[in-house]
Amino acid sequence: MIQGVIAGGNRALVQAQEGAEDKLDQGANDLQARVVGNADVVCGIAASRRTPYVIGAIEHARKAGAKTIYITCNPREEMNIPVDVAICPVVGPEVIMGSTRMKAGTATKLILNMLTTTAMIRLGKVYGNMMVDLQMTSKKLEERSKRILMLATGVSYEEAGAALKSAGGHVKTALVMILARVDSPTAQKRLQQADGFVRKAITME
Repeated sequence: MIQGVIAGGNRALVQAQEGAEDKLDQGANDLQARVVGNADVVCGIAASRRTPYVIGAIEHARKAGAKTIYITCNPREEMNIPVDVAICPVVGPEVIMGSTRMKAGTATKLILNMLTTTAMIRLGKVYGNMMVDLQMTSKKLEERSKRILMLATGVSYEEAGAALKSAGGHVKTALVMILARVDSPTAQKRLQQADGFVRKAITME
């Protein structure tokens, strides 16, 4: 669904890979290895706008038919890379010159939060203001699942637990069961027909 690609590969997350960002062809190669196509959206991130690795990746994405986004903290009027959407927050000079991990990094993180949260909403992973497409893989998430059901439907703690048990631990299924007053198989079928959107599944006949 969402893949992170960084110059230098995963090793760059724990150890600096000097010069990796200067390899234009590697950006294209890394996206080619992921078989990017016209059903994808590729978001390039380069505070300076000029990073060859990112430019190479974006150029490949456009040739492959993907939609493209570019996040840079340089002025919009200097943006000369063809993309579908350019996001250019105005952050001003860094307190420590050249240290883009400060204001530019913070602004980029906020933008990515907005993009990914919106994507999750559009994919039906949210009901109201609650993330409901979660897996009960820990006690904490089990309790969160019960609280979601209690908040969204008004049922008691015990009723929420019983609904989750009947739904096989699937929060969306339990929500549809309670709100539409249907059994687990019917709720699952409705969710499948509604492409995973709880609100749509509830209103189905």
